[in-house]
Amino acid sequence: MLLAKIVGTVVATRKDPRLVSNKLMVVQPVDPRGKSEGHYLVAVDTVDAGVGETVLVVSGSSARMASGLKDCPVDAAIVGIVDTVEMSE
Repeated sequence: MLLAKIVGTVVATRKDPRLVSNKLMVVQPVDPRGKSEGHYLVAVDTVDAGVGETVLVVSGSSARMASGLKDCPVDAAIVGIVDTVEMSE
């Protein structure tokens, strides 16, 4: 599971029929302090998140277990909206 910030959306007028009506978002992985790290990902949004929000993203087979995505061709899914991150140092 990763922390990520939503930085954009993807519009695809032609796609696998199992993805119709799913919102696709561009996410940038971030560290717990919110600093960008890693490569951008396109993730299916299962929680109605928006641009600028910090979210939880699952990938691989876990993404296909997210709500409504069983047997869908996805490799990343947004499964939570983060309110706060607390760390002890």
